[in-house]
Amino acid sequence: MKAHQITGTDGLSSLQIVTLPQPEPGPGEVLIRVRATCLNYRDYMNVMGIKGVTGPIPRIPCSDGAGEVAAVGAGVSTWKPGDRVVVPFMPTWLEGEFSQSHASQALGGAVDGMLREFVVMPEQSLLRVPEYLSLEEAATLPCAAVTAWDALHVRGGLKAGETVLVLGTGGVSIFALQFAKLAGARVLATTSSDDKAQRLLELGADAVHNYKTDPAWEDWALEQTGKRGVDKVIEIGGAETLNRSLKATRFGGHIALIGVLTGTSAEIQTVQILRKGIRLDGIYVGSREMFAAMLAEIERTKLHPVIDSTFNFEQAPEAFKRIESGRHFGKIVIRV
Repeated sequence: MKAHQITGTDGLSSLQIVTLPQPEPGPGEVLIRVRATCLNYRDYMNVMGIKGVTGPIPRIPCSDGAGEVAAVGAGVSTWKPGDRVVVPFMPTWLEGEFSQSHASQALGGAVDGMLREFVVMPEQSLLRVPEYLSLEEAATLPCAAVTAWDALHVRGGLKAGETVLVLGTGGVSIFALQFAKLAGARVLATTSSDDKAQRLLELGADAVHNYKTDPAWEDWALEQTGKRGVDKVIEIGGAETLNRSLKATRFGGHIALIGVLTGTSAEIQTVQILRKGIRLDGIYVGSREMFAAMLAEIERTKLHPVIDSTFNFEQAPEAFKRIESGRHFGKIVIRV
């Protein structure tokens, strides 16, 4: 089979197409013909060799993928050839609490990912793709969508009428906007251009702020809430934005710390967390159980993921350049 593999530490030039043995399913396992993968910023960081993120080399990148069952191993009864399936970010985290053992199986980082033609997965890890979704759409769900779902509904306990602040127009932020609106929340969003602002409004955002024309988005968020502060923040910036999110959050509010777009360490005003009684949760995607609950809601509401662009398998480096540019709106998909 063909696969894209990170072969060194020279950035995109290290991403090479290689030929590897096609895997075979063992007892309780399923062989999947991968039809689509999807990029997350984590995948870009892995390929670029950014310190603190990159896994062992060589490594097949990309955590997200969907495809068709090609064959099943002995004892498999849940799936049959031709079934359309999607693979969770951490195939061993079926339910319950998060642990290091699950983190050690995160696709595309700790272990090989989905940017390849075939993959073998445990029978119990897989989920069925809703009929109305394409495999390209399904491939956008494992990381960004489950992360947004965990942040809002599992860790966040979102209630109708609450105000959610989402930062930017990447995959997690867009899914968070969609899920929050389905739950009856008010959504404030930030972005870097008027064009993206208009698209956010069309998706249902109640108010949008262009941080390029006015960098003080935390003050804007406070104004939008009558100085009270927002109930929830989907914090995807990290190092350089967390203090601003703390300022924008109400007393007793919740911040879901998800991204590292601005770095992995910084001086944080911890006194703000203390004085305002803010709950700060690190969100590292979620379990298969969360994924299943999210899929049920997606299917009930017939929600469609927002896809920015789609590339062919051979164009994978161009897809990574697209995420590097920051011009994307939603998810970037690679057809396999």
